Amino acid sequence: MRNDIVDLISDLVAIESVNPSLVPGGAGEGKIAAFVTDWAGAAGLEATTHHTTDGRPSVVVRAPGSGGGRALLLCAHLDTVSAEGAGIVPQVDGDRLRGRGSYDMKAGLAAALLACRAAAERGLAGDVVVAAVADEEHASLGIQEVLRTLTADAAIVTEPTELEVAIAHKGFVWAEIEVTGRAAHGSRPHLGVDAILKMGPILSALAALEHTTHPLLGDGSLHASLIEGGEELSSYPARCVLKLERRTLPGETAEDFERELDAVLDGCRAADPELVVQSRIVLAREPFELDPEHELVALATDVIGTRPGGVSYWADSAFIAAAGIPTILLGPVGAGAHADEEWVSISSTETLTRALIEIAARVSGPPAAPRT
Repeated sequence: MRNDIVDLISDLVAIESVNPSLVPGGAGEGKIAAFVTDWAGAAGLEATTHHTTDGRPSVVVRAPGSGGGRALLLCAHLDTVSAEGAGIVPQVDGDRLRGRGSYDMKAGLAAALLACRAAAERGLAGDVVVAAVADEEHASLGIQEVLRTLTADAAIVTEPTELEVAIAHKGFVWAEIEVTGRAAHGSRPHLGVDAILKMGPILSALAALEHTTHPLLGDGSLHASLIEGGEELSSYPARCVLKLERRTLPGETAEDFERELDAVLDGCRAADPELVVQSRIVLAREPFELDPEHELVALATDVIGTRPGGVSYWADSAFIAAAGIPTILLGPVGAGAHADEEWVSISSTETLTRALIEIAARVSGPPAAPRT
């Protein structure tokens, strides 16, 4: 199995699939989607391409069941961030396979595809399906498109989890706060209103906010990501825009944060009646959590031998769970997601692949009985 894993991850890494929404001119998912389709065909699997969004294809690979079994969905994304630093030339160094996307998450995709092939060879009762989706690194266009026509009884997202069964992750909300001032020459302070200085009390109030805690995910958080304003040194800035990210915990919503933000701004307006400020939510993604007592959690932890936990990042699992499909995350060991040096452990990917094969066998039922 090791050779199959190394070969498939290497082939996937060698295909540039930089998300063009993140890096203008990025190759996108076209070539890697075509590779997955061809690989599936050679493996005797069904493959369907979804491309409602031009140039951003996703591929659904299916090992059809013989009937009467539950369907298992394995999900991995095709896109990567910039190829700078890590590069797309795969390199094997002992147990480490290096290259952009090796860890996040072409090893997880390789494991899912190999598990799907094994399911077909075993002739399980239920379908085993791989959703190889576009655009997870930006707006998750792919998984949203796929879920319009695809359902399953259980799902595993093979994002890197260090072989831990992850049953929760945070959501996030992006927001902007805009303060309006009045432009004037720096020598005429009586005519100007400094929008940047007026943002100061708002930043202080935001920093004083307290956040709730989750047993698997720790504290919710808020950080000021970007701030912009002003024209040049001798002018009072007429505008200041602060861009925020709030990481939310299961049970928290974008509406909760919007109310929290409104309360902060109302307090600042009360302290400064001349403050002109408005806020807006730009993007929100919900947090995710599966009941630790769910059958899928017990099954996966029994197979992999680790206790359930949580992961700090957001993933497409939130969309899958919101579609009513019980979902966990389970992926390989490695490091360097979005970093200059990225690598994945080959042995952990082999462990992952074997675990996915066993979970598929338990979820999707025993092999069909031979006909007599």
